[in-house]
Amino acid sequence: MTELFAAARVAVRSLTRAPGFAITAVLTLGLGIGLATAVFAVADTMLLRRLPVRDQGSLVVLWGATPDGQFDQFPLLLDDAREFAATARTLERVEFFSYGGARPVPIRDGDQVYRLRRSLVSGGYFDALGARPVIGRALRPDDDVRGAAPVAVLSHSAWRQRFGGDSAVIGRQVVLHMNGVAQTIVGVMPPGLDHPRGTDFWAPVIPSSGPLGRYDLYAELHVLGRLRAGATASDARAELATFFARPGSSAMMRTLRGVAHPFTEVTLGDAKPAVIAFAAAAGLLLLITCINVANLLLVRGLARVREIAVRSALGAARGRIVRQLLGESAVLAVVGATVGMVLASAAIGAFVAFAPAGVPRLEEIRIDARAFGGAAGITALVMVLFSVAPAFVTSRVELQDALRSGTRQSGASRRFRVGTEALVVGQVALALLVLSAAGLITRSLINLERVDLAFDPSRLTFAELSMPRAMLDDKREQIALLDQLVPRVAAIPGVEAATPVLSSPYSGSTFDGKPAAEGQTADEAAKNPMLAMDVVTPTYFETFGIPVVRGRAFTADDREGTPTSVILSESAARHYWPDADPIGKRLGFAPGAPPAFTVVGVVPDTRYRELRDARATIYFALAQSSFPVAPMTLAIRTADPTIDIGGAVRAAVREIDPTVALASATPFDELADEPRAQPRLNALLLSGFAIAALLLAAVGLYAVMATTVRQRTRELGVRMALGATGTEVLWLVLRRGLVLAAVGTAAGLGGALIANRALQAMLFEVSPVDGLTLGGVAIVLLGIAALASAIPARAGATVDPLVALRSET
Repeated sequence: MTELFAAARVAVRSLTRAPGFAITAVLTLGLGIGLATAVFAVADTMLLRRLPVRDQGSLVVLWGATPDGQFDQFPLLLDDAREFAATARTLERVEFFSYGGARPVPIRDGDQVYRLRRSLVSGGYFDALGARPVIGRALRPDDDVRGAAPVAVLSHSAWRQRFGGDSAVIGRQVVLHMNGVAQTIVGVMPPGLDHPRGTDFWAPVIPSSGPLGRYDLYAELHVLGRLRAGATASDARAELATFFARPGSSAMMRTLRGVAHPFTEVTLGDAKPAVIAFAAAAGLLLLITCINVANLLLVRGLARVREIAVRSALGAARGRIVRQLLGESAVLAVVGATVGMVLASAAIGAFVAFAPAGVPRLEEIRIDARAFGGAAGITALVMVLFSVAPAFVTSRVELQDALRSGTRQSGASRRFRVGTEALVVGQVALALLVLSAAGLITRSLINLERVDLAFDPSRLTFAELSMPRAMLDDKREQIALLDQLVPRVAAIPGVEAATPVLSSPYSGSTFDGKPAAEGQTADEAAKNPMLAMDVVTPTYFETFGIPVVRGRAFTADDREGTPTSVILSESAARHYWPDADPIGKRLGFAPGAPPAFTVVGVVPDTRYRELRDARATIYFALAQSSFPVAPMTLAIRTADPTIDIGGAVRAAVREIDPTVALASATPFDELADEPRAQPRLNALLLSGFAIAALLLAAVGLYAVMATTVRQRTRELGVRMALGATGTEVLWLVLRRGLVLAAVGTAAGLGGALIANRALQAMLFEVSPVDGLTLGGVAIVLLGIAALASAIPARAGATVDPLVALRSET
């Protein structure tokens, strides 16, 4: 121990004699280790740490998908799900959860109405998961029967955020505004259990009372199963496909294919590719850090050639010199790791603060014992990578050559130069990999921000209404309310237009159908695309600024008792009648029955349901619609985006019907932030990694070129004495730096063409090998390299020949 402290003191004294080098190395290490540790903590929590369930590897989630892939999460009806559960042979346990996942429902608390995201699950859902509550109990099968007392189970995050983590929450009630049902909270599930994603509370699939209807999605379900011993997800997928094709199935169901995903993948969802990309970027940055510090050690080693040669001449063994150099590296690693842990804590705090709400297991991400262990492992790895080779190279000096040559170009210095230049090439190549990934993700975000929605989103606010159950069960009463409310809201000062809509944009609420064209057989109709279905009023297209490209919009004449009209989006019209005018053509939903709907107009495909994809849509006139529900949200366009109309709408609703409440009033931009949140976070984090990688590569190149100028001081002096101009000397040094950067850039581009394909799932309307992006980052990197080389080159161009020659004699 005494020897260890003595060696540490020697190493510290040696480093204090070169404070610039020590500070640069520590900050470089702190940056690389800190970001790597932060990403390790995130990846460990989200990808490596086990979920709070039993034997998570045997859990699968199943649903159907259409052959064309346009509808990839097709639900099972309740009766079909029960039949599949009774006949499944690959699954030892089958339970259900609501199609569409967690849905916001209005909760009444006194005079206030707020929303919580509810998921409906079967009574044995948590038992199948093997998940134990932290307080209270989970749902049981006897909770999921008609007549049972209404109960609910809270998620851990909702318990902490909405109920303050109070253990006395057991026995409290969550009152649903839409039907007045008070669901008693009976338990709180553990942190990390977030399925379906974003759930605030779980309730039984079967309501304690009231109708079992489509509106509450009680009848449309996905399947959760636990595989039997020896069975695989592929076996379960094949069994579900066989179930879809069983005798008696509808023509549409027979076309479905089975889909089975591991429960862990469904829980992570679209966050998994992003975490993997962050981990890869952090790994590359850590490698660049190692290369950079190794380069700094080699550069410093070159300056210490004479010192080491003198020590060797005085009898110091090579092993002792190596141990001292490794000791200095260890001190740098420990101090750098300390700085890195501070940076990692700050980075984790920033990530948790800026991460979108849907990031799984967000509340669990922190610097804990596992993260400290990861940091220690990363530090040890960095120490080995960046210190061993420079230590052995530095200790290998030819005594006579080093003592005689001084700082001239000896064999040792040539070895150092080759080594440092090779490391710079590697740094530049790795930096370009990170830069290209950040460039592609940033371009994807720009494309997503600028995508044509096919409607005008400016100054739109969406007011969501909460109606009592009695009104929900009577569509005529809903329409009567809207007939009074919409004109009242449209007359509010500052409001330009208002129209009812089935759901707010990007809310996840979906109504879909597969109509058949007149004359299609059942088999032909089964191959039709799944269309998004909307129920609208005559003011809908005007309020949203959606042009009618053919035919007409709905009018007041499209009312009950008149021929039923529909409007199609362009892609839907092209599918049914690619070579004919769709106006006047007819569609129907009942196979074999006469078509009930006449196409009167065609509008563009909009990105109202999904931001990334324009959906083929069929629009029905509300006054003629046979939909079981009417719209419960108002889209309101104001004259000024700063107008807050929530209070005025709430007052108008209260005056018309006190039993109806305004659950929320949200500007379009806030709703659009949800699908853009993850891409924005991806671009922000990868851009941070890219800037750090670029900075480290520039520092490494600068250090090498500055050392090269010092090594060649005498040579440059001779050249200038013989008539070389400062510009010629500057270009001589600059050219060498640009050559190194160009070689590294070429190598990085080759790697990027392969590696960037892994980013495909995160990209939007940009290719992984996009030439504009790759060319742009290459130019940026070469420009930074030119700047990093120009500063030492300028110093070399101002060398005084007499001073240079005299210093080398």
